Amino acid sequence: MDIAVAIVLLVLVAFVIIVLVRAVRIVPQARAGVVERLGKYQRTLNPGLTILIPFVDRLLPLLDLREQVVSFPPQPVITEDNLVVSIDTVVYFQVTDARAATYEIANYIQAVEQLTTTTLRNVVGGLNLEEALTSRDQINGQLRGVLDEATGRWGIRVSRVELKAIDPPHSIQDSMEKQMRAERDRRAAILTAEGTKQSAILTAEGQRQSSILKAEGDAKAAILRADGEAQAIQKVFDAIHKGNPDQKLLAYQYLQTLPKIAEGSANKLWIIPSEVGEALKGIGNALGGSKDGQFNDGLFGPDSDAATEPAATRPAAPAAGPAAGFPGHPEA
Repeated sequence: MDIAVAIVLLVLVAFVIIVLVRAVRIVPQARAGVVERLGKYQRTLNPGLTILIPFVDRLLPLLDLREQVVSFPPQPVITEDNLVVSIDTVVYFQVTDARAATYEIANYIQAVEQLTTTTLRNVVGGLNLEEALTSRDQINGQLRGVLDEATGRWGIRVSRVELKAIDPPHSIQDSMEKQMRAERDRRAAILTAEGTKQSAILTAEGQRQSSILKAEGDAKAAILRADGEAQAIQKVFDAIHKGNPDQKLLAYQYLQTLPKIAEGSANKLWIIPSEVGEALKGIGNALGGSKDGQFNDGLFGPDSDAATEPAATRPAAPAAGPAAGFPGHPEA
């Protein structure tokens, strides 16, 4: 009898534990649960502790309320110009109504995938290949608008739709690569030509500036040289006039300047100015008219024959005009 009572008590304790376990439920954060009472929707459980009636209420699997990312496999799509392209899509969505996501659609992930494929074919089918490759933002916006409108009654909100890749056929890829290579070569040729042109322009501009600066420098140098020579001549002229030189000194300076006429290895013909005769005559007069032999001693020395020779026996001073013995003289 005691054993039977103990068994009954154990059964009751186990029953109570099972009832408590089934009655007390904890819903985690960012989750939602749908409760059915006797097979009919009763309420939606929010995160936290809740009490259910055992064997009467049934809690369905919890739904994730966070944003989910689903990547769908590549789908073949025919463009407007009858080319088959493979497109990968990624859909970002979030469950906003647990009741609608449970009772309005059997499998909302599969429904989103099929709806995305159908909408993608409709959108890309109205574009050619070039537009499909360059209009991703437009395609994404159209897909998001259609999906968000269709999935709203399922308790799902589509936030973003992205195209991961658009792969055209291999033959089209080869043609596109050749086209892009030709375009790059054309741009490179244009840039090279532009660089050569700019280089030539800059070089010519530099040469022009250099020529201008050089010409300006030569002009300034010539002006400075002319100014210097003019100042030197003016100083010599002033010095001569201030010193008041006599005829003897001028004749002597003239004779000192005369050898410069013969300077230069290319001189074949010497032109003797007629003033040379006048200079020589002046020197002769000076030599003949000196007293006490002072001037003779200064030029020829005390032992010179010219100093002791009488003036009457000396050769006459050369006449004015070309000197004898030089090219151009009648006796030469």
